Amino acid sequence: MESPAVPAAAPPDDEASAFRALADPTRRQILEDLRGGELAAGEIASRFSISAPSISRHLGVLKGAGLVTERRDANRIFYSLAEDRLALSVGRFLSTVCPEQIVLRNTTWRSAPDGDAS
Repeated sequence: MESPAVPAAAPPDDEASAFRALADPTRRQILEDLRGGELAAGEIASRFSISAPSISRHLGVLKGAGLVTERRDANRIFYSLAEDRLALSVGRFLSTVCPEQIVLRNTTWRSAPDGDAS
């Protein structure tokens, strides 16, 4: 029987933990790998040349920062990207530091006609 996804451990206002988690290239690659959907811990570990326990620690940091959620199914653990948490953490920071750029990017993305990525 499947267990529900475990909610993010970090409080929503703790953006520092998200940025600490994003500081490591292995963790950023894990997030990119999860972009395609849920992956089992073993599948994630198989994509790297470092040990499974090291990947487990990286996943723990990502979970602690609220950037991934985990779901247990029997003896397997599946991880998913917590897109909202990631977007809110980074988005809030960027909108504070360079608000004009965010407005310009959103305007450009939304105003381009369908099929026109320019």
